[in-house]
Amino acid sequence: MFVVPDPGRLRLRTGLRAVAGVGLAVLITALSGLPLPAVIVAGLAALLALFTVADPTVRRQAVTTALLPAVGLPVLALATWLHGAPLLRDAVFIAVVFCGVYARRWGPRGNALGIFGFMMFFATQFLHALPAQLPHLAAAVGTGLAGSSTVRLGMWCIERRTPPPTGPAPLTARGLARPTTRQAFQAAFACALALAVGRVVSDDRWYWAVGTAWWIFVNTASRGETLVRGFRRVVGTLAGIAVGLLVAVPLDGAPVPTAALVAACVFGIFYTAAPSYSWMMFFVTVMAGLLYGLLGVLHPGLLGLRLEQTLVGALAAGLAVALVLPVATHGTTDAWIRRALLAVRHCAAESARRLAGEAAADPAPHVAELEVLLGRVRVSLAPLLHPLSPLRARKDRARQVLALLDVCAEQARGLAAVAADPEASHDARLTTACRRVEAALHALLPTAGSVAVAADRVPEQHPGAEPALAHLRDLEGALSSLAAPLRGKTHGIFAEA
Repeated sequence: MFVVPDPGRLRLRTGLRAVAGVGLAVLITALSGLPLPAVIVAGLAALLALFTVADPTVRRQAVTTALLPAVGLPVLALATWLHGAPLLRDAVFIAVVFCGVYARRWGPRGNALGIFGFMMFFATQFLHALPAQLPHLAAAVGTGLAGSSTVRLGMWCIERRTPPPTGPAPLTARGLARPTTRQAFQAAFACALALAVGRVVSDDRWYWAVGTAWWIFVNTASRGETLVRGFRRVVGTLAGIAVGLLVAVPLDGAPVPTAALVAACVFGIFYTAAPSYSWMMFFVTVMAGLLYGLLGVLHPGLLGLRLEQTLVGALAAGLAVALVLPVATHGTTDAWIRRALLAVRHCAAESARRLAGEAAADPAPHVAELEVLLGRVRVSLAPLLHPLSPLRARKDRARQVLALLDVCAEQARGLAAVAADPEASHDARLTTACRRVEAALHALLPTAGSVAVAADRVPEQHPGAEPALAHLRDLEGALSSLAAPLRGKTHGIFAEA
């Protein structure tokens, strides 16, 4: 895990910045004289702001962060006021779940606001907060966001130097087929089931089951993705509980070592979030145990109960994606692969135009889009590539498709680099090669329109065209090889053969 490539050391810097932001938020809140529960809420608010606010520009990040209290404080107040009315509280909690997931249709800002609202309701259950504590908790949200914003938007503004890549637009659909609408119903069902069963397991700590079900649905788009994420959450939680028994329980809330370990967990959460959900959950679980130690309620039985509630939440999420508006993995994968191939097509066409002398043609944006889309394809294929997947034939096809798509991306990058070279020249062989690439793409995407390639008045041969020809030949070969694994024995790429 800790040897996974970290280009530009972005994950390292993001993790260190998170420690600084959360640490400053906690310090400000503690120095303000607020009680320990408020300090924990401040740290949580800071962590959520740093973790969930993912707008592409610093200005939009600032706006989203400023909007967090507008969602979080009303939810926080409602949760505390309903503390003495369990049935109504539970109903409102499920409504918050539905609205929080539905808000994802408005992109990164909606996602951040939805998560923040859910976690404010969750935090009141974690702390068993009462209405009398509301002023302190509300003040803590403010100090927590102020501390994290001071670091993120001022002292350590990573995005000004290394802008994050823009994520791919979500797959489009309408009505109940829209991903956010479908997931809102699935998450509401899963959380309601987790709440009901979790209450049977423990009338005091049922919220862990709800939290598990909620977070499993974040950044998933199909049944397979959700099931794999649930499995990874259980694995990470189990490992975190084991370490909690060895570390958090003996510490018993000792302030200085607990604070140091919580800071290490915050770093671990941010450093491992992108490459490994299991590792991230390991650090979340260890941190939760340490916080329970600070609150004076930690004991081995509590950590065991945490595992039970995690299993309940994971099973509830699995049932939800199987029974409520299910979306098969292959359908989602087909769509993402199709978009990746379209990006290859546009990259080749723009490169050809650039080589033909069109100064305005630029394949670079399509190369960047292709990289992001390939990341989404990998996520979608994760269920088929999982070691426990019993579908060996489909697993082999998935590996083959990923390997060939990586070759396509490599050749597209090389072709774009050649096209950007002012010494590169176009000739008739390049036009012919581009047409062969177009034909290979049309065989994979017969319903997509063709992309015109300039072909008038070009020299027969030019030495500067050789590198581009090599990239186009390899790209054509990879695309031709994709035909067999993509088609299989059905029209769906990864439908059952």
